[in-house]
Amino acid sequence: MSSSKLRPDAKIFVLMVGPTGAGKSAAAMSLAERLDGEIVNCDSMQVYRGFDIGTDKPTAEDRRRVPHHLLDIIDSRTQFTAADFAARAVEAIGAIRARGRRPFVVGGTGLYVKALVDGLFPVPGRNDAVREALEREARELGLEALWSRLREADPAYGAKVGVRDRVRIVRALEVIALTGRPMSENFRGTRSLIADFRILKIGFDWDRAELYRRIEARVDRMFERGWVEEVAGLLASGVDESAPAFRALGYEHVLRHLKGEIGRDEAAARTKIDTRHYAKRQLTWFRKMDGLRWFRPDDLDAIRAFIEAEWN
Repeated sequence: MSSSKLRPDAKIFVLMVGPTGAGKSAAAMSLAERLDGEIVNCDSMQVYRGFDIGTDKPTAEDRRRVPHHLLDIIDSRTQFTAADFAARAVEAIGAIRARGRRPFVVGGTGLYVKALVDGLFPVPGRNDAVREALEREARELGLEALWSRLREADPAYGAKVGVRDRVRIVRALEVIALTGRPMSENFRGTRSLIADFRILKIGFDWDRAELYRRIEARVDRMFERGWVEEVAGLLASGVDESAPAFRALGYEHVLRHLKGEIGRDEAAARTKIDTRHYAKRQLTWFRKMDGLRWFRPDDLDAIRAFIEAEWN
């Protein structure tokens, strides 16, 4: 099959997932260049403006090589949800198809992938009053008290949520308060925005030793490129430490370094540990996905052959 332009009515796209540091972006760019594609970002932190080095965001040169979508679209102080991502991703996929080009959805945020592929259930948006009451309760009684409440109100969903998973615990209790129904019941109303699409699902991975080597080299590179200086600049511009974007991997350690609590080397070492743990969780998540075909990211000829054979 040639890389001629795609029919706008062809409902198909490529999904590329895998652990952080595996080389998804580089592989996707090489393949998109060869196959007349454009990339839709599926990384929950690369959507934020100003958070570039610590999220290993594609460079200006990368974006000149291949058009990218859903990068730098949100102010760092704004919460961007999986529902927000799914809606915008569907729009981007549609626009790419309308140009007769191939959409490549690329990233490692499992919840975003799930929202896009499996769909979302219709629940109300954030309610500041309910949210603040829950946050206050968490501060006064401890997060474990809220987790116990969730387990009692919704045993099925509570069993899937860790005791330290503050975001999901609070959100689940917020949904229960607003709808009167548990999250597990709401899930039964899930609807997919792309139910009529065919998805070519590709997973990227290395053997564990090589993946960890790549992660450590990536962290070192980010510090060398000026990650600490970037964070200092964000703080100086008025971005508060509580901004959602500061929840990205490693930023808490860079912030502690800037406060003088830990040295630069310790900040880098802690970031490497956290990133390795995150990569393991990502792999666990993606290995449960149906229909995922696994490749090494450097096996570009095999990946291209798979895409061309399956794209019809």
